[in-house]
Amino acid sequence: MLESVEFLSQLRSSRALSDKDLIENDSEMAAIAGQIDFTDDLKVNLFRKGAKKIYVNDSLLKKQSEIKNYIRSVCFCSNDINIVKSEPSYRRIWIDKVVSQLEPVYVELIHRFHRLLKQRSHFWRSESFQKNQSSEVIDSFDIQMSLISTRIFRRRRRALAKIRPYVEYWHNHLSKSTEQIGINYLSGIENINQEEEEERVISNKIVEQLQKQRSIEALTGKCGFGPHRDDIEFLINDISIRKYGSSGQQRTFILALKMAELDLLRKMINLPPLLILDDVLAELDINRQNLLLNSVGKDSQCFISATHLDKFNQSFISSSQMIHL
Repeated sequence: MLESVEFLSQLRSSRALSDKDLIENDSEMAAIAGQIDFTDDLKVNLFRKGAKKIYVNDSLLKKQSEIKNYIRSVCFCSNDINIVKSEPSYRRIWIDKVVSQLEPVYVELIHRFHRLLKQRSHFWRSESFQKNQSSEVIDSFDIQMSLISTRIFRRRRRALAKIRPYVEYWHNHLSKSTEQIGINYLSGIENINQEEEEERVISNKIVEQLQKQRSIEALTGKCGFGPHRDDIEFLINDISIRKYGSSGQQRTFILALKMAELDLLRKMINLPPLLILDDVLAELDINRQNLLLNSVGKDSQCFISATHLDKFNQSFISSSQMIHL
């Protein structure tokens, strides 16, 4: 149920790599439906073949991102610790979720980039390239990729700048310390000023690097440079949390990250988003559990899964609707 709420609001699952993984075996499609404020009926249809379709009050949305005008959420599950401690793909997925919540048009931007990346890889392996070896097609790819990559780069970096103060606040609040945190966007773009914001300059530098790695890409068929290879660095006192942070430091940081995401989104849209807590209390000590519940329970509608109720204080339980499965 929690995964359905997450997918309806974010159009992706934190558990599944592909939409097709959400479809029941031996079925050709799956459907998720929800009603918002007793007025708007939302529905998402997933297909084993073809793109998903999204409806609001039985009207098909032309742009999938428009569903975010009706519902938004922040999801926190035990697997989120991978954002801090695991490989870069987890951090890219996280920042893309944050950006798409702040700027829904970003959903289409990311889809366009990955479609272009797939077409580019297919071109290197195609017979037309093997026979002709012409650079005109790949030149066109470079220009398109540089424009989309620039927009992705700028939006990701802008989102990190917005969320950083909230992360600092929550980290200090949770750790009760004066540790200095750092959040850096690690891009493959060479010689880029961190304050550089001129789109044309960034785009030109991306084209140059795409051309530099072209000979290797022709052999492997894989583009080794771009937003799909970037990373985000989390620091405490200038030391990498991923490499050197303790388990406690990593848990504290990811909780601060999620609380910051909730606060930022609440401020940007002037409405509290849904909060999904998927069995996360087991990962937190009693003080952090109470801090989390007291902080979020007043403003946001929460969906919480748990195996035991003894983790919750009685006042929280009495004000909640319990569903036993």
